[in-house]
Amino acid sequence: MTSLAIDAGTTTVKVVGYGSDGTELTVSHRPTQVLRPRPGWAEQDMGQVWEAVASATREVVAALPEPPELVAVTGQGDGAWLVDDRGRPTGSAVLWNDGRAADLVTGWERDGTLEQAFRICGSRLSTGMPNAVLAWMRKHAPDRPRRSRHLLTCGGWIFLKLTGEAAVDESEASAPFLDIGRRTWSERLFELYGVEWARDLLPPLRDDDHRVTALTATATAETGLPAGIPVVLAPYDICATAIGSGAVSTGRACTVLGTTLSTEVVTDSADCVLTDEPVGITVPLGVPGHYLRAFPTMSGGDMLHWGARLLGLASVTDLMALAERGADNTAGVRFLPYVSSAGERAPFFDPAARGSLSGLSLDSGREDVARAVVEGVTMAIRDCLVASAAAPELLTLSGGGARSAYWTRLIADVVGLPVAIPADTETGARGAWLTGMVATGREPDFATAATRHVRISATFEPDPAQGGALGERYAEFLRLRELHRPIWALGRGSTGPDGGAGA
Repeated sequence: MTSLAIDAGTTTVKVVGYGSDGTELTVSHRPTQVLRPRPGWAEQDMGQVWEAVASATREVVAALPEPPELVAVTGQGDGAWLVDDRGRPTGSAVLWNDGRAADLVTGWERDGTLEQAFRICGSRLSTGMPNAVLAWMRKHAPDRPRRSRHLLTCGGWIFLKLTGEAAVDESEASAPFLDIGRRTWSERLFELYGVEWARDLLPPLRDDDHRVTALTATATAETGLPAGIPVVLAPYDICATAIGSGAVSTGRACTVLGTTLSTEVVTDSADCVLTDEPVGITVPLGVPGHYLRAFPTMSGGDMLHWGARLLGLASVTDLMALAERGADNTAGVRFLPYVSSAGERAPFFDPAARGSLSGLSLDSGREDVARAVVEGVTMAIRDCLVASAAAPELLTLSGGGARSAYWTRLIADVVGLPVAIPADTETGARGAWLTGMVATGREPDFATAATRHVRISATFEPDPAQGGALGERYAEFLRLRELHRPIWALGRGSTGPDGGAGA
């Protein structure tokens, strides 16, 4: 038996073929372009994303020793992927890191809407979530929602193309429209956001027991997949990555080192979250009886790419090599890693948050700036882990950043925990595949599946000699952020234009 998993990230589509024992047999990647037609906006051509998926899938199917028996799908979350009644895009997808609705969300913050919503859905909402995007469209591009029949996410868009059925997984419905305790749509949330009119755009909700639909003949022609095989709608990428890293039981923690940095802890209840400070998001994990308490930042790997460009380097690999040559204390240079045009959403919420380099002097070298950038990004991981209030004994790392031995050692030192690296090259795809195996009865449950198929390739222990100094720099990191807040406030609401029809 062979099988496939599709993981459609923000900048790369990954398709993985697996053998009967879960071994990765072949992997195909396709880049996808993030369009930025205006400052603060982030969009994608939905047709181009599908073609990337179809092309990579054809390549994997052709490389497998036998036809696959199932395909599982996960993808980037949030945003607004709108289609008409024939399943055709009504425009570009608006992504999770889009900032056009910053003024609107800031208003919801001021009038208490976001806190009220958190008490129902367990998630602190941000500018790129569908409620904000739809409310912005209603005012600035009303024709777009009028022409649309379904509001999808990236994973839902691919599932539609594969099966002809519009659907949304519980993990993606949770923020912003689900009553997380009851796991049903909340009419009160639609009222709070002023988008009652959008209720009919939501496709059928899929829970843990309703993930499987058959592949269509049309999708067979486009992808090379066998007609009629099961297509499994897995939870979205942060959940799939947690599952793929083996975080399927209460208390397990992981961090995704991808376009976003998402530090996540598995819990068995969402009720206690509703009385917490309103930060982070809470979603059904996709593992029955479990939830994911996640702190996805607005920037992650893109900060490192930005740092590489700033220093005239060709790649993040070069940035890491340069950072490793920097002074242990970064020669006093410090970096606040809030470079997204949409501000920050975890572990605190502020659409006006901005990054900064400070402590520069004539003694500062490029290597010190590089080290400060990498260290600042790493401090954000510790910040999110602290906000989770969890006390894990191990932090599992996944995503492209986990391939850097320098960074993984630094993460262990900064968070003060051992970090483990899964053997898989694509952990999100592995999580989607595990979901597919359980959903189709090929594995009895997630605990058994993870034990059989999640392997750790390396573990890094924290260096006690580094702990004290890094702890002091983390405290300094927090103080610097508070000092910068008044400066951010001066630019509130200027993230991007609040008009235009380019939705």
